[in-house]
This record gives sequence, C-alpha cells and structure tokens, in this order.
Amino acid sequence: MSPQPPTSKPQAPRTGHQAPHSHNAHDHGAQGQSLEGALQQAGFYPRLVADVVDDALDGRDCMAHLVHLETHFDRAEVRRHITVLVLTDDMLVIAHVDDQQLDEAGEQIVAQISTESVPVAQIRSVVLSYMYAQPQNYKPSDPVRELTLSIAWSGGQRLDMGPASCGDPQCEADHGYSGTIAQEDIVLRISAEADGLQAVQDAKLFARALRAVNTGSPAPVPHSPVSAPRPRTGVFGNRLSRGHQR
Repeated sequence: MSPQPPTSKPQAPRTGHQAPHSHNAHDHGAQGQSLEGALQQAGFYPRLVADVVDDALDGRDCMAHLVHLETHFDRAEVRRHITVLVLTDDMLVIAHVDDQQLDEAGEQIVAQISTESVPVAQIRSVVLSYMYAQPQNYKPSDPVRELTLSIAWSGGQRLDMGPASCGDPQCEADHGYSGTIAQEDIVLRISAEADGLQAVQDAKLFARALRAVNTGSPAPVPHSPVSAPRPRTGVFGNRLSRGHQR
C-alpha cells in the first residue's frame, strides 16, 4: 500500500522531533499549510486557538502566518505553549496560549490566553538569525539548521550584564561590568531538527511578508490558501512574555 499524504494523518499533539520535509533551502514558493492546517497539525487546542485568533483579527484577512508550538519540562510536569503570529495588511496579531493542570491527576486543566495587536507601521525591526551546519562545506542547496526570528516594536530593550574580565585567570582586579543590549518584543526559535525544515522555511516566508508590509514594499504572494487581503483601516498587535522564549 502506498503511504498516505501528510494531510491525511491524524492531527495529534506533537511530541519529540518531527520528520523534516524535503525542499530547496532557497525556495521562495508557498508556505506548507494554511493557518487552519497549521493549527490542526500543532494539535494544541486547535479549535480554541483558531477562535481566539479569529476574534483578534476582527474580520481582517490573513496575509501570512507563523504557528510555533513549544514543549518544556517544569519539574515533573510537561508543559506546552503555542504562539501564533498572523499578519494582515495593517497589523500584526500575536496570540499566546498556555495550559496548566490544577490537579495531580490532570483532570482539571485551564488555558491561559493573551493576544496583542501591533500596527505594522509601528514595527521597528525584524531580525533573522541563521545557523548552518558545516559552513566550510556550504552549498546553495543546504538547508538552514536553525532560525531565530526577533520582532521589535515598543522600543523596549533587554539588558544582559555580567562581570567583565581581562582574560587572565589569575587576575583579581575589578574590571567592572560588560553587557549587551537587545531590542526585542518577541523572539521565536525554530529548529529544523525539532520543528522540521518546512517550519524553518515558513518562518523565513513570514519574515519576508512582514518586512514587505512594514516597509511599504510590494507584498509577496500570500503563502497560504486564504482569500486575498482586502484594503482596510485600523491596526493590530501583541507582545509575548519572554518567560516562554527558549
């Protein structure tokens, strides 16, 4: 029997590593799935998340989207949370959903949801950080191993400080402090190993669409099977708690 296409697989919560999709690393084509399909594949309360995002969009059309599911361990608990970015022609909508067990048996669960709307004109920077394996052997067809997407809009900055040193392990002099300042409101790390190559490509396409809208450049072809965006007025946005960043 021939294997079924990916779309026919049951939409169960994702754990562990997802098998990478094969594609060219420099493919500028469409994203792998529609927003609804991406939420179903994530398997994290897809109907609830879809309704929250739909309410935040307030009738606006999705031009681009990015769905990112993360799993982390809190002592003996396994906790998941999902971040959904949706771009319209005038705003960026960010939804974040966590769940929490209220009892040891896991029968009582609550979901905590936050959304924020940011005018695209207010976005100050879109930063993509790439990680390639074996760069000395790089070929144009090599996929990105890991991608970090940082978006800043509020002017807020994160300051990382630490004691400065001169490099001499025997030196006991006080060299003061050194640090770095990073401007970011949301940071998402997408790994080809954990999330799949298509997820990395989708993040690149989302960032490209966001830059196009933010700078007033011609918007790229929508990467999901949604209706064409209609001209609208108004704005949208949302900030993500850094406690959920990797």
